[in-house]
Amino acid sequence: MKKAISFARQQKFDSFIAVGGGSSMDTCKGTALYASNPQADFLDFAVPPFGKNLLPTNPMLPVVAVPTTAGTGSETTGVAIFDMPEHKCKTAFRHRCLKPLLAIIDPLNVTSMPRNVAIYSGFDVLCHALESFTAKPYFQRSPRPQRPSLRPVYQGSNPISDIWAQEALRIIAKYFRRSVNDAGDEEARTQMLMASSFAGMGFGNAGVHLCHGLSYPISSQGKRYVDTDYDKSRPLIPHGLSVVITAVADFLFTTAADPERHAQAAKLLGADLAISASEETIAQKLTDEIRSFMSDFGVPNGLSALGFSYSDIDTLSDAAVNSLSAVSIAPRATDKVVIADIYEKSMQVF
Repeated sequence: MKKAISFARQQKFDSFIAVGGGSSMDTCKGTALYASNPQADFLDFAVPPFGKNLLPTNPMLPVVAVPTTAGTGSETTGVAIFDMPEHKCKTAFRHRCLKPLLAIIDPLNVTSMPRNVAIYSGFDVLCHALESFTAKPYFQRSPRPQRPSLRPVYQGSNPISDIWAQEALRIIAKYFRRSVNDAGDEEARTQMLMASSFAGMGFGNAGVHLCHGLSYPISSQGKRYVDTDYDKSRPLIPHGLSVVITAVADFLFTTAADPERHAQAAKLLGADLAISASEETIAQKLTDEIRSFMSDFGVPNGLSALGFSYSDIDTLSDAAVNSLSAVSIAPRATDKVVIADIYEKSMQVF
């Protein structure tokens, strides 16, 4: 990203077009932000603890986003994620100005997604929707900002984000498997692309929590796993895989915060739940739906299958604690002990 920013500042572009998946779109958004603010140092707009979290002083140059995966939802959000290898984690720029001026959502752009790209970008959609729907409610978020301009991008679950998240879950339940199993199923790929944007509008407002907060160290520290449908020249854990690999343990933990909401999410994904279902049953039914997708698609069985061992848990947990905005929006209080327990339970999923 630093190279892109330097190039853009030299060329003095008046607008940007972001074509690709989340990495491409986020790189373009971050580049446009710093090209629009040439006086800023690289970490000025990054979130704590690594960045200064300063507000941009200049209007951002226009960005047009064209997603080619279904997907990260980056075409709808005020967030740009980037890796910080020196800290063994990822961090982000977050500001409303990062939302692209225009998004071109064309299903023909996702028909060529390889199978695993469809799987892992689809899991990103699933977790965006589940996390934003189950995030800490907006009225519980604290401390409250002194003025509107200081409001965080992630507000917590709220009635507007709930609409987007629930519709995304309905679409996923019906079309996710179809979109993976038949690349020529234009209806399914169209619907999953729509779900990606819907979930993006949901989590771009409400936020994501543990699946994403714990994923950043996984993808940053993964040095052994090579996926056949991605760049085979180097180890790479796809973002959606790093997100979903802890999802079962995450939602087993968070269900206690709001069993009714987790039950609603489970039902939207197709679970059969009685009105009187216990908290334990709700947690099991919701995570069974996640496991079912993972099993059907042949996802690696836990962190151990990605090259991690129990000796890595402490390093992973230290880095995850630094994902402040994601961890803070979790519906239950979370610290390093909780995070380490989730990583341990995610060593094997099935």
